[in-house]
Amino acid sequence: MTVGGWTMGSRILGLARDMLIANFLGAGALSDAYLVANRLPNLFRRLFGEGAFNSAFVPVFSGLLVNEGEDVARGFAEEAAAALAFWLLGLTVLGEIFMRPLLHVIAAGFADDPAKFETTVVLARLAFPYLLLICLAALLSGVLNARDRFVAAAAAPMLYNAIAIGSLFALRPFTPTAAHALAIGVSLSGVAQLALLHWAVRRAGMNLHIPRPRMTPRMRLLLRRMAPGLVGAGITQLSLAVDTIIGTYLPEKSVSFMYYADRVNQLPLGVLGIAVGTALLPTLSRQISGGANSQALASLNRAIEYGMLLTLPAAAALLVIADPILKVLFVRGHFSVADATLSAQSLTAYAAGLPAFVLIKVLGPGFFARGDMATPVRVGMGVLALNVALSLALMVPLKHVGPPLATSIAMTTNCLVLAVLLRRRLYLVPDPMLWSRLGRMGVAAIVMTLVLWRAKLLLVPDPGAPVSIPTLALLIGAGLASYGATAAALGLGALRRAARA
Repeated sequence: MTVGGWTMGSRILGLARDMLIANFLGAGALSDAYLVANRLPNLFRRLFGEGAFNSAFVPVFSGLLVNEGEDVARGFAEEAAAALAFWLLGLTVLGEIFMRPLLHVIAAGFADDPAKFETTVVLARLAFPYLLLICLAALLSGVLNARDRFVAAAAAPMLYNAIAIGSLFALRPFTPTAAHALAIGVSLSGVAQLALLHWAVRRAGMNLHIPRPRMTPRMRLLLRRMAPGLVGAGITQLSLAVDTIIGTYLPEKSVSFMYYADRVNQLPLGVLGIAVGTALLPTLSRQISGGANSQALASLNRAIEYGMLLTLPAAAALLVIADPILKVLFVRGHFSVADATLSAQSLTAYAAGLPAFVLIKVLGPGFFARGDMATPVRVGMGVLALNVALSLALMVPLKHVGPPLATSIAMTTNCLVLAVLLRRRLYLVPDPMLWSRLGRMGVAAIVMTLVLWRAKLLLVPDPGAPVSIPTLALLIGAGLASYGATAAALGLGALRRAARA
């Protein structure tokens, strides 16, 4: 709840940022260029920081903290920080030097428009230092999370959105375009987040220093676990990157349509999936290190239940009222009603895979907490190939809907395979309470879907017209009321009781 609450605040602030981006940039060549440039450092951040590195670092750090004490754990964290800083500094320098050929891979479709491509190169170079700063911040977040201190790590992303908004207003008069101001703000936010987390780690009593990089036995273990996790833990991000790459070959505005759809889809994904997965990994690591296997099984069951309690209705709502949501959020300035309608089509495709996106975040720690990085990477490689194949097959007939739909299908496949493998190894043993509650959640979500569908027909009779804030509020209220009432009637109880069970 701590992680989810702060993440909710960050996502809401992020929506405000995206509303301003839509207002100033709209959907077109400049917005496409900025969104691709911004995705590049964030892709590496999610792979190196939130993905592979933290998935490998947190279990080892938690185990050392439990079994060998704080001093040994601190020494390991300092060794990891030194290695991470060394390699990421080199990667950042190389990225700045070779940004143009790198974007020929990431944004190959932009090459046909030299002006658009060059703008993307400049914006990417302005934003790329964020990679180094935020990955070091991710290490500090891992230290805090392993010590059951979640507030600062969960609150830090709010600085990303706040500084982006501030940069848009403060720097725009001094830069060629609003996109340049936003790109500079990305790197500035990395400085702010790193400073905040360094202060929080010091307050937690674990002041870290960066020594000379050394290849110790513990670092070799970390790197062995981290290498396959670059794909395994980051498969969702790689799949989204595939959407961006293919989107550069689609008609202009397609990257923007998919971006705004993904931003709305990321709200429940971040609040539920990332929050549950972040809290679950150190908990499972400690339980497994201490030999409490039955508690680890119960923790995974409750995490699945808690994650699905709000994910199922969120997915259903996005499937039914994607169009009104995007119209209320983004139709202003350079972003038109027609743009919102097309972006809503992408959102519907993403929403179909939302439960799978969240469950992958919950199931992954079942492997990572046991030091098993190889299984997710094998599954991830197959899923990535499936995603690419489906995206290529669907991009022509479905345009901006094809890559999101391919990603949802691929993520659902990923989720099912991970669940089956965990079950076979007895790392996941669903108990009767889980099956019962999942069934009742499904019924409540179906009832809510029917209510929302009927309410949308009554309140939004003209699909081509704008939607007012009160109309969207009525739709959301109808959905919340119907899901809550049905859940209560079926005996699911309050969210807090479900979380404690």
